[in-house]
Amino acid sequence: MKISTKGRYGLRILIDLATHDPEKPRMLKDIARSQQISEKYISRLVIDLRRAKLVRSVRGVYGGFHLAKLPEQITLLEVLETMEGPISVVDCVRSPEKCKRQTLCPARGIWMDLNNGIRELTSKITLDDILNAYRKHNAENGICDYCI
Repeated sequence: MKISTKGRYGLRILIDLATHDPEKPRMLKDIARSQQISEKYISRLVIDLRRAKLVRSVRGVYGGFHLAKLPEQITLLEVLETMEGPISVVDCVRSPEKCKRQTLCPARGIWMDLNNGIRELTSKITLDDILNAYRKHNAENGICDYCI
């Protein structure tokens, strides 16, 4: 399983929104600049995040995007599956009918356990956990990180 730029950038967009004033919507151009991601690409990714109700948009001159949930309510699993689709380390885990050997395969159980382990771990990691680990790392290295 490899997480694509879609999954990684989707998480970065959410982190960006979570680290800025929740009262002020973030414009795509500001997210693009701070994350060093093309505004055009972010505009496509935000569609999936909005559909999944992870972000909400605000229209108008002072519009932009907010998190639609609190950071402690957004799991890494939710983000990854929104951006990448269902987690599946091998195709036969998600679609056993695609493999003629599924009933005979000695490795299928291992793949299923691995897949379930990844799902379980990522379902326990929240956006808030990621932010707290980031802040702790920065504090330990003497980096003050704040927004004005």
